[in-house]
Amino acid sequence: MAPLNQYTKESTAEDVSEGLDLGGQIALVTGGTAGIGLETVRVLALRGAHVLATGRSLAKVEQACQGIAGKVTPLALELTDLDSVNRCAARVVEQGLTPTIVICNAGMMNFGELELVAGIEKQFFANFLGHFVLVNNLLPAMLAQGVGRFVHVSSDTAYKDSPKSRPREGIDFDNLRGEGLYDGGQAYGRSKLANALFSFALARRLKGTGLTSNALHPGSVLTNISHSAPAEIRQQIAEWAHRLRTVEQGAATQVYLATSPDLNGVSGRFFEVCNPVNLSFPHFLYDPALAEKLWCVAEEMAGEYL
Repeated sequence: MAPLNQYTKESTAEDVSEGLDLGGQIALVTGGTAGIGLETVRVLALRGAHVLATGRSLAKVEQACQGIAGKVTPLALELTDLDSVNRCAARVVEQGLTPTIVICNAGMMNFGELELVAGIEKQFFANFLGHFVLVNNLLPAMLAQGVGRFVHVSSDTAYKDSPKSRPREGIDFDNLRGEGLYDGGQAYGRSKLANALFSFALARRLKGTGLTSNALHPGSVLTNISHSAPAEIRQQIAEWAHRLRTVEQGAATQVYLATSPDLNGVSGRFFEVCNPVNLSFPHFLYDPALAEKLWCVAEEMAGEYL
């Protein structure tokens, strides 16, 4: 069990990593060009880690990371293109940069009509399937070195039971390719539940290896993830901005999971505000049958890319 701590919603990524020396650590961060991903890159590099920062293009990562103190290596990674995912993973391993920390941070939200990528709903592909392939292709090298932490950025939409969260059955496997009615909010919640279930299933597979896997909800953070939202939604977010966490605060939990000595050996848990989430109502976060079915479906979707 993870020990409880006194961090709050106001705690920042610098706060939770204060005093740590991450020299010798290699941390791969997806979605490292903006928001909590970029802040995670900055703080891990500040603490001495060699950070592999990924983004949709090399130029975008290079521009975003200009001026960051510490060692940062930009990498191109387009999570909706599994060829790009495999190239990124292969480059990391071939250059001897096998991570000790992998933070699956990148995510997108679709406020419009159904979009498919290779016949798969886009949010499910970008938020979950691309990370599933990336992690599985990094896993052999990480297992060989015998140490590592996987951190999966999920959301409270993974366990909330409301029309704006994941489907009522958790993962509606018969609607991953747009077969049924499309609801962007539920599709986002489904993808974030998939992140949590992936983390849980991975933790079970990593038992006894020296590697761990945990998931988290970063909180409601003021980022640009809603840039494609309709004007009225962007206006609502602007009106609520003073109640949202800053990116410095939003990055705290994932940096804590990636670096804190308190979490040595802790695996298969879901965190918020740097503490384990304990839910008193029905949810799917630790559903082994659902997690294993998701793993099998993801393997079928990824096919030869694994």
